[in-house]
Amino acid sequence: MRRIRDLQDEHHGFRAFISWTFQPDHTRLGREVHETPTSFDYLLTQAVSRLYLDNVDHIQSSWVTQGLKIGQVALHFGADDMGSIMIEENVVSAAGTTYRATTEDFVHYIRNAGFQPRQRDTLYRTVREYAAA
Repeated sequence: MRRIRDLQDEHHGFRAFISWTFQPDHTRLGREVHETPTSFDYLLTQAVSRLYLDNVDHIQSSWVTQGLKIGQVALHFGADDMGSIMIEENVVSAAGTTYRATTEDFVHYIRNAGFQPRQRDTLYRTVREYAAA
C-alpha cells in the first residue's frame, strides 16, 4: 500500500483502489498456499486502504472475489464503489470463483446497505441515479 500511495502522490494516476483477494484454485501458487484470506481479512484491508490511501479518490468493493453480500458490507468498511457488472471476467473465474450480478442486484444491495445507487462511467461521472430506498 505504501508503494501505491507514493506512486499516487507522484503521478495521480489511480482513480480507484481495488483489493482483490488471492484466488488459489487452478493456479501454480495455489498449490503452495495453504491459507487464503478470510472475509474478515478482506474487510480489514478495505478499512485500512480507505484510511491509508487517502490520496486515492475511490475504494472499490471486490464483490467479484468476495460475493455480493461481503461486497455490500464493504461499503461500511470504506468502499464507495461496488465496481461493475462483469460482461466477461476471465482472471478470477479462471481461478474458480464465479460470482455473477445484474444491475438490479447492485441496486438492491446498495439500497439495503443504506446508500443511494448511482451508475458511473470509468471517470466516475454519474450516468444514472436510482431512487433511494
